Amino acid sequence: MKLTKLLWFSLLGILLLVFYFVLSPKSNSGDKGRVSSQASVDLFTKQLAEQREKKNTFFKTSPDSPIENKAAFTVLSYYPVSSPYLVTARFEPFADKTQKLVITLSDGSEETYEKYGHAVFKLQGEVCRLLILKHDNIYSILFKDKTSGKTTYAGGRYIDLKENTFNGNGVEIDFNTAYNPYCVYNHTYACPLPPAENTLPVAVGAGEKL
Repeated sequence: MKLTKLLWFSLLGILLLVFYFVLSPKSNSGDKGRVSSQASVDLFTKQLAEQREKKNTFFKTSPDSPIENKAAFTVLSYYPVSSPYLVTARFEPFADKTQKLVITLSDGSEETYEKYGHAVFKLQGEVCRLLILKHDNIYSILFKDKTSGKTTYAGGRYIDLKENTFNGNGVEIDFNTAYNPYCVYNHTYACPLPPAENTLPVAVGAGEKL
């Protein structure tokens, strides 16, 4: 009888431990995940807002600003910050590191860029592929999309990539940081035009507007 009671209490203890360590943490970890996710979105939004404010100040006050009539300038126009436009793409580098591409500028002149690789990702259910270029140690994407010529500059927009956004076979692309070239604001600037292959099949409602 004593042995039976001992076995019964042992079994009960095991069941309680299973419930505590296996079942209980699920709801807690989910709550933490939701809080962490919301905190990341909030931080992401705050950082972009700060960057945009700094750019407004630069355009308004800096002698290097492309704005000619600074007294009339107020702020740049943007789409609302949207986390779905921060994508992690598959990075496909070129095996031949010497590949070059001649890019035409808005004034008809040309510049030579290094073809660094392709970024492949899904956006709005569509498979997208963008050529990443390198020029003067700057990694960039020159692209057009369904908003070009409507709510954004017809000639296309740019995204600059930092070296730490490349992670092995992946690269992070934040379309919220897409910006207009200086020729949008001042005709004396010549702007590189996106290569034909960098025309996206979707409307990118993120980044700088007209």
